[in-house]
Amino acid sequence: MAAKRGTKTSMKNMEKELLCPVCQEMYKQPLVLPCTHNVCQACAREVLGQQGYVGHGGDPSSEPTSPASTPSTRSPRLSRRTLPKPERLDRLLKSGFGTYPGRKRGALHPQVIMFPCPACQGDVELGERGLAGLFRNLTLERVVERYRQSVSVGGSILCQLCKPPPLEATKGCTECRATFCNECFKLFHPWGTQKAQHEPTLPTLSFRPKGLMCPDHKEEVTHYCKTCQRLVCQLCRVRRTHSGHKITPVLSAYQALKDKLTKSLTYILGNQDTVQTQICELEETLRHTEVSGQQAKEEVSQLVRGLGAVLEEKRASLLQAVEECQQERLARLGAQLQEHRSLLDGSGLVGYAQEVLKETDQPCFVQAAKQLHNRIARATEALQMFRPAANSSFRHCQLDVGREMKLLTELNFLRVPEAPVIDTQRTFAYDQIFLCWRLPPHSPPAWHYTIEFRRTDVPAQPGPAHWQRREEVRGTSALLENPDTGSVYVLRVRGCNKAGYGEYSEDVHLHTPPAPVLHFFLDGRWGASRERLAISKDQRAVRSVPGLPLLLAAERLLTGCHLSVDVVLGDVAVTQGRSYWACAVDPASYLVKVGVGLESKLQESFQGAADVISPRYDPDSGHDSGAEDATVEASPPFAFLTIGMGKILLGAGASASAGLTGRDGPAAGCTVPLPPRLGICLDYEQGRVSFLDAVSFRGLLECPLDCSGPVCPAFCFIGGGAVQLQEPVGSKPERKVTIGGFAKLD
Repeated sequence: MAAKRGTKTSMKNMEKELLCPVCQEMYKQPLVLPCTHNVCQACAREVLGQQGYVGHGGDPSSEPTSPASTPSTRSPRLSRRTLPKPERLDRLLKSGFGTYPGRKRGALHPQVIMFPCPACQGDVELGERGLAGLFRNLTLERVVERYRQSVSVGGSILCQLCKPPPLEATKGCTECRATFCNECFKLFHPWGTQKAQHEPTLPTLSFRPKGLMCPDHKEEVTHYCKTCQRLVCQLCRVRRTHSGHKITPVLSAYQALKDKLTKSLTYILGNQDTVQTQICELEETLRHTEVSGQQAKEEVSQLVRGLGAVLEEKRASLLQAVEECQQERLARLGAQLQEHRSLLDGSGLVGYAQEVLKETDQPCFVQAAKQLHNRIARATEALQMFRPAANSSFRHCQLDVGREMKLLTELNFLRVPEAPVIDTQRTFAYDQIFLCWRLPPHSPPAWHYTIEFRRTDVPAQPGPAHWQRREEVRGTSALLENPDTGSVYVLRVRGCNKAGYGEYSEDVHLHTPPAPVLHFFLDGRWGASRERLAISKDQRAVRSVPGLPLLLAAERLLTGCHLSVDVVLGDVAVTQGRSYWACAVDPASYLVKVGVGLESKLQESFQGAADVISPRYDPDSGHDSGAEDATVEASPPFAFLTIGMGKILLGAGASASAGLTGRDGPAAGCTVPLPPRLGICLDYEQGRVSFLDAVSFRGLLECPLDCSGPVCPAFCFIGGGAVQLQEPVGSKPERKVTIGGFAKLD
């Protein structure tokens, strides 16, 4: 008995799910619109008639013998006109009778019928055939019938053919699929015709086809087109309109959609306590909103009344603004409350879903469950990402009564700061994350900011996304210390003032370096003459200026231009683990090599190096991306990336060893544009070094390296060039240093 009472209550609660959005009565022969909403067939005809479409309200149920499907033949109480003879009908059709507005007979592009859906308030395209191309929702009809039987709604069935007000039906006809009063039954079943042999039955509203039929070919549907999201028959499959579409048997679509709907419904039913808790929170928020709104109105009234008669007109407008804000929030919270109540066991939506799951006719179920699954999925998402639809606080309605009297005409509520704009040119990640932002023009000022950040490359946890937060940040920039290496962070900012918190900025994603950052300075004690190298005072930038010595050498030899090889090493050597550093190369550099090498080999090769004759000469015997042959040592002592005139040269041997040929990267021996910053990642234990685009962290090159001893960063110059090491994030806001016109990167 308790189970029966619960089922009955559930059926009663889902009545609003069974009401036509046009007539606000229970569905009668509902049609499924392309937007997945339903509407009564008679209501759809009426709406199309109001839109000016004539002759496109055909019955999509494939029942041409049904009196309900022939609106031109009504009962004698409506009209006793006779059908025209075939000859007369042919003449009428030839003369253009029955064509809808805007279409000329024989037009190459027939007019597409648009239907204004009353549920989604959008115009739905019905195609040229209009309602005749739509499916009937037989599952919804069965649910309506079960609802009527369970709650005893509509004890008397009315005649479907009478002129309003219709008489009570006394007979039903299975062949005609309609209910009749005595007069209408005699009219549509005259003696001496084949219809006179129809057996009358008790009146009922459950006349339906045995199966779902294709409205185009009058064949039983057997497949489901995933591309069109439409049931199709065997003839539809071979049509050109479904060429290349993903078509699956209706059994597969039935099982997949039923599993999804069952899973979503099971989740909701299994979280009834959560739904009830959220409903209680919404009810409490509603009450708090009412109290806070009333308090805000009283405070505004007191402040404005104190200003005297000059402010009376302004007071009314401010109260109206508070009232509108309160009503808007109450409406949003009320709608959210109603939505959550519909998720409770025994509610309309849940009850309707449970009834739809009882459907065993596979095509009908697929047809009816598509819209329902979308609603259940949205309800499930709202349940997982629960958040009250409105804030109960009215702090933004406070007034600043200390303004001068001349500004009283501009008196208004304080506004929260607008969403900040993150400066992506100055925001970056290195050893730390530096975040910089600004407020849009004309935005109210912010007293302080809140920064939220989280990693996006970790497995998602059930429930809302977990953000880390830093409160009350002063200024328009901040440092986030100790980020995880090789990760992707998403960050956002919002401002706060006396009116409350504003909206969040757009999310910005930052990649952190793949390894811990190595901090070092440049050491120019090894290599060519210091006259050709200029190292900055902070030892983080270097420029090669060949100058007069190069000119004198060329004058002496008179055989050509002799270039020099200058090298600058880092003052820190790596002996274990993984390390990363970044630098920027001046695009106007003639030839610069950026890389790493064994400290002993670098000093041995470059200490006191003499001038060389050709720029093709490369004294290092290690691995070079652009100047060596493909035959190299298994573990060379050097690994360099060659940059010149704004390009990076990827040599044949280097590209092959890095695995970046073909589909994985640039072809061997080609050039790629120089990125704003280059990153070098050294894996000492694995004996490999990787060159990256330090902005996008896209791999450029990967090389083997002999790590039998200490390895240190190295920079080689042939001709003029300049290199700037990436500044640590902590020193980013400090001053810039310019060396010979080459400014360090901000």
